[in-house]
Amino acid sequence: AYPAAVVDTMAEQGATTFAGVPSTYAILASRTDFLVRPLPALRCLTQAGGGMAPSLVRRVKEAFAGRARLFVMYGQTEASARLSWVPPDELERKLGSIGIGIPGVELSVRRPDGGDCEVDEVGEVVARGDNIMRGYWNAPEETALVLTPAGDLLTGDLGKRDEDGYIYLVDRVKNMIKAGANRVSAKEIEDAIAEVPGVEQVCVVGVPDELLGEAIEAHVVRVPGAEVTERGIMTHLHERLALFKLPKIVHFRDSLPKNSAGKILRSNLKKPML
Repeated sequence: AYPAAVVDTMAEQGATTFAGVPSTYAILASRTDFLVRPLPALRCLTQAGGGMAPSLVRRVKEAFAGRARLFVMYGQTEASARLSWVPPDELERKLGSIGIGIPGVELSVRRPDGGDCEVDEVGEVVARGDNIMRGYWNAPEETALVLTPAGDLLTGDLGKRDEDGYIYLVDRVKNMIKAGANRVSAKEIEDAIAEVPGVEQVCVVGVPDELLGEAIEAHVVRVPGAEVTERGIMTHLHERLALFKLPKIVHFRDSLPKNSAGKILRSNLKKPML
């Protein structure tokens, strides 16, 4: 609600570490002097709570080069609560990756039959480690949906690994959009829209459509004062994506619905706009 006060407090109190989710960084980068304010005590920045657009990762990393290191992380509550990280020195080379397992965690990408995927083959990200939960409290049926008999965690995220073992997420399984005969990653479209100058935040969802089954809709928050248009976004997407991945419509909003942790409530955006 008061992004400038956040930066002022960091400066006044000599904050040494700052943690945020993607929307935190997007708002601070577009509505405050966070990226250019001298913060001499700041040593590191951490980001988790959802995938941050590669364009924003690069922007934050470059802004704090020589001042503070950015740690991009990935995790789930069921893993209390981190699973992977990208070493800061590898951020540029592995831009867009969630990294490698933290100490004590083994990550793999598996096919539906449980076999390991090859390099660049898309499958479900699976985690093994002592930090994985034993199960949901008094909910054995729900537990069986996410834990294998061996206790491995089925994250529900689709991803692929490169030749160095770094993992790149494609999307949440439940966020994949079934548009006609095609399965489309909402994250891929979001990352492309986030590249458009003047876009502060974006969320892409699939909504019911009589012809396609699901139609792609984009919800965009503009940087205050920015002249971002639907035509400008679509022109950019035409250069970046296949035609079947283009949104049917772009909604411009003053804000996106979020929970108390700052995560975007995607399900709320699937409801008809009034």
